[in-house]
Amino acid sequence: MEQPVLKCENLHKQIGKKEILKGISLEIYPGDILGFIGPNGAGKTTTIKLILGLQSISSGKVEINQFDIKKNFEKAIQKVGAIVENPDLYMYLSGYDNLKLIANLYKNIDNKRIREVVKLVGLENRIDDKVSKYSLGMRQRLGVAQAILHKPNLLILDEPTNGLDPEGIKSMRELLVKLAKEEHMAILISSHNLAELESFCNKVSIIKNGIIVETSNLEDVKKEVSEGTFIFEVDNVKQAMLLCPEGTTISSEHKLTITIEKNDVPELVRKLVMQNIKIYSVTEDILTLEDAFLKKTGGNIIE
Repeated sequence: MEQPVLKCENLHKQIGKKEILKGISLEIYPGDILGFIGPNGAGKTTTIKLILGLQSISSGKVEINQFDIKKNFEKAIQKVGAIVENPDLYMYLSGYDNLKLIANLYKNIDNKRIREVVKLVGLENRIDDKVSKYSLGMRQRLGVAQAILHKPNLLILDEPTNGLDPEGIKSMRELLVKLAKEEHMAILISSHNLAELESFCNKVSIIKNGIIVETSNLEDVKKEVSEGTFIFEVDNVKQAMLLCPEGTTISSEHKLTITIEKNDVPELVRKLVMQNIKIYSVTEDILTLEDAFLKKTGGNIIE
């Protein structure tokens, strides 16, 4: 059975009398891209810092590649790459020289590996230019290159698309999908941009007030909060409304939003047809990740 790359078990963090994290548990497996989302002050950055050993754990356990971060920090962190906030780069050096400096911190990272990573992040044409001439998106990609030089199997990114233009976001998305698929990397990503996360994450973990309120496959999270909601497209919404259950709403000129058990849909279709109401389509209403987030947290501010 495949082992999780990252396993957090009942993590607690207390600062003074304030409990920041109240029993966080989550797992990430090879090839997973897990979106870590929550309202302001929910505990996302604190969780990331505990995972990386940047803050002490009050109680609970973090295991990376089955090594306990507290008992065996060096082995646990050995195959981890991370960017917390912005990547640290020397602006007056070239992209290549920045990577060379990082490579010197590890054993057995040669020029071949540096060039391999440069190609992976799509900076071949600009790697010898000074970083001061890079766009923000290029700097973020160079930051990812630094983080994956030593071939980690866990990549942790805190707001990697922050401040990027649409093209930069697209490039970052394609890069992360490539790393998960081709390098079989497990990726934990915290972001403001829920619509963007929805386009490439396969799992999501929602945190509120220091507690994980949901961890599941992305589609399951969205389906769970929208279960029992269907969109009926008909030729006569007013006539159809008379046959629909209480709570049905008109969402457009020809569409009704109906909350109904899935097993009762065929009977409603039959009733409508018997009244000569034309039905053009019936679709289950799957919410966006942002809709699901708001329903799960009751919040409207995303950190």
